[in-house]
Amino acid sequence: MTAQITAALLGLALAGSILYLVRRDHLHGPYALWWLIVAAATLVLGFVPRTIDWLAHLSGIAYPPVLPIIIGLSLILLRLLQLDIERSRQERQIRRLNQKLAILEEELNLLRRAALAQSSARKRED
Repeated sequence: MTAQITAALLGLALAGSILYLVRRDHLHGPYALWWLIVAAATLVLGFVPRTIDWLAHLSGIAYPPVLPIIIGLSLILLRLLQLDIERSRQERQIRRLNQKLAILEEELNLLRRAALAQSSARKRED
């Protein structure tokens, strides 16, 4: 019974922390949803621990306490994959922005040189 209460309290604390971070604008959209799902799962498993036994039986796992570990590690791996995909997308975007910035800086330098040449040509004409 104590483990159930502890897991339920952890789920509630995690959900409260996530909502606080969202409210303070420290955590956004999909990330908040991900963590709220984790908090809800922790809360449900805290109140109904037999769910693990039932899911383990359904999936053919003989030792039910291993199931949360397998699920947890799988979710961590999925999250790492998602983060790597996002990081790759951001690196590609940064590279493209740097290229555009270099082009714009070169165009600006050309315009400055042209304006300087034009102003010095006018001064020579005067």
